[in-house]
Amino acid sequence: MSEEENSTEEEVEESDKKAKEPTPRFDPEALGQGIAEKNGDDDAIYVDDMYGDWFLDYASYVILERAVPHADDGLKPVQRRILHSMKELEDGRYNKVANVIGNTMKYHPHGDASIGDAMIQLGQKDLLIDTQGNWGNVLTGDSAAAPRYIEARLTPFALEVIFSPKVTTWASSYDGRNKEPITFPVKFPVLLAQGAEGIAVGLSTKILPHNFNEILDAMIDGLRKNPINILPDFPQGGIADCSDYNGGARGGRVRVRARIDKVKKHLLKITEIPFGTTTTSLIDSILSANDKNKIKIAKIEDNTAEFVEIMVHLPSTVSAEDALPALYAFTDCEVSLAPNACVIQNNHPQFLSVNDIVKSSANLTRELLRQELEIKLGELQEKWHFASLEKIFIEKRIYRDIEKEETWEGVISAVDKGLKPYVKIFKRTITQDDILRLLEIKIKRISKFDSFRADEQIKGFEDEIEEVEGHLAQITRYAIRYLKELKKKYGKDKERKTEISRADDGELVPFDKIVASQVVVANETLYLNRKDGFAGFGLKKDEAIEKCSTLDDVIVFGKDGVMKVMKIADKMFVGKSPLRVSVFRRDDQKVYNMVYRDGKSGRLYAKKFKIGGVTRDKEYPLFKTHSKSRIFFFAVHESEKKNSNILVHLDPELKRVREKVIEFDFAWLEVQGRGVKGSTLTAHKVDRVVNAPRENGEESDNSSDKEESKPEPVKSESKKETIPEKKTEVTPVKESSKPEKPKVKDSSGQGGKDQATFNFEGN
Repeated sequence: MSEEENSTEEEVEESDKKAKEPTPRFDPEALGQGIAEKNGDDDAIYVDDMYGDWFLDYASYVILERAVPHADDGLKPVQRRILHSMKELEDGRYNKVANVIGNTMKYHPHGDASIGDAMIQLGQKDLLIDTQGNWGNVLTGDSAAAPRYIEARLTPFALEVIFSPKVTTWASSYDGRNKEPITFPVKFPVLLAQGAEGIAVGLSTKILPHNFNEILDAMIDGLRKNPINILPDFPQGGIADCSDYNGGARGGRVRVRARIDKVKKHLLKITEIPFGTTTTSLIDSILSANDKNKIKIAKIEDNTAEFVEIMVHLPSTVSAEDALPALYAFTDCEVSLAPNACVIQNNHPQFLSVNDIVKSSANLTRELLRQELEIKLGELQEKWHFASLEKIFIEKRIYRDIEKEETWEGVISAVDKGLKPYVKIFKRTITQDDILRLLEIKIKRISKFDSFRADEQIKGFEDEIEEVEGHLAQITRYAIRYLKELKKKYGKDKERKTEISRADDGELVPFDKIVASQVVVANETLYLNRKDGFAGFGLKKDEAIEKCSTLDDVIVFGKDGVMKVMKIADKMFVGKSPLRVSVFRRDDQKVYNMVYRDGKSGRLYAKKFKIGGVTRDKEYPLFKTHSKSRIFFFAVHESEKKNSNILVHLDPELKRVREKVIEFDFAWLEVQGRGVKGSTLTAHKVDRVVNAPRENGEESDNSSDKEESKPEPVKSESKKETIPEKKTEVTPVKESSKPEKPKVKDSSGQGGKDQATFNFEGN
């Protein structure tokens, strides 16, 4: 064997081995280690590490430190730092906002613009910051003046409720130079009073504002373990549908409408706007709807100053009653809000309901009050302890025992020895620090010591201690009394601004449902080109059908018995020579009368039906499709009270049938679904079906119905030319409470034996 052949066999064997070896999975970590070993670089950073660590760190930072408020104090970090900075600068006078922003930058590791925007939003809530100057307008959307021109200070409510340094947990600022609070010991759910909104990585929060007094009442109910019922209250006012609020839990929904008053027949006045909108955005939405021909307005005047006043002038052809639902349907006069209460709790984002936040805040307030009382009790006990020590030290002249001592230790020992007979009257042991404080008393104080005043002071401490201990023993009652005092002190000018949609018995009721297609202005016309099979509101030169709007649907009945509902358009194909094309409305009560021939059996059927539920652009056959099936008669009526009365002309070439005309009234049929086969009229060959004439020789009432239509004359099956209608004598239909059964015309006065029978079983 040659060397070339040996080398070829070895290459084949090696390739087979490689093919049998499993393909290794891609392992970025192993790849990174391999590159590091190859390059000798142990500090390399890889893409998978960046996504695995850095992105998670960034997401956690945004959630915990920027976008989502904390459940305990209801504040985002930037808001907390602003209030802490304002407390540092607090001296009872206004401070320039620019100075507050500069001082806050010691704690907030971001730019001055973000701090300024957050402070403006806090000031516009009118709860924690007392403002002076142009702070913008939440009604019109006007922005605030520059920070150097406006001033602010903390409100008395904020000073009382937000700050309590003795129960505050502190942490180092971002650069380690200062201390800042982790959370404020807030004794009120600021989160619910102000509302909150933020977007973080992978989640968002949206908490609606609530009424100040109602929040306090809900907290009291929570402490008393009563059911909590609290609903949103918006600073812009408006009317709210809270029937689906669901306690503020995620998945609920609130619909808010503007308050619109009718001034004149063609004039509306908007006095309150929905939450999240401004007068500017509301007017823009109205103008946009007008441009899209959804509503019609003549002009808008914005007279908003301290209160909202938008005048909507309507054309003379549009009444205020008709324009009002259209404004709610197509403009920002009605908005839908979805609460999503996401807060930071236990250092993790949690989705809570508003009721949960109220309960949590009530319990936290009670706990903070307990801590403050315990701290106060300890301070009072210390004051009583030292006042009692001082009284004994001076009255018993223990200070004279130190005159003989030459060392400091001897002095302390002498005082300690002098106090031992009185140890039992104290509530704690006497420490060396107590003795050192006694030794620091000046001779001047000892010489002017008043024993009577000292007894009064000690008695005052004892009374305060007894009071605090009583509060601690009944901490829930004390917390309720505290909340009532807050309401009495700060709730005078905080009445509810948003009206809740309720029934007369107080139950929440939803707004009336407004169907956009029903309130939109019908400013277009539906046209039909029967020859080419096109319809739409853009075919201005063709046959006009009826008035319509751009939101309407169109129903089409074809010659083949197929029904279809389509979205109206400028131009759309509906099929050549359709039986009927009209605007379709979901709540339509129209009744359709139809006579058709079944192609398979050759029988003639009559059916009376309503449309019912349909899916847009789906074809619905009204009878089984067959090449020989055809429609002989088709009519539509506004209600069940009207029915077609027809004459069925049989084929004149039928020899065994004496009477060639059958009279039939659709009143004999019950209204059924569109898919029903119908009732058999005849099994014989039919020439044509026409409306029955009246008794006086005029056409039937049915033919004068605007909604009724009739297919083109049907050609005889035995002859190719069209057979004209024959004038026949009509037997009057007797009026009775119940519809009579169909009658067959017979010139001899006897019914023909070969006449077709009628079957009303709906076969």
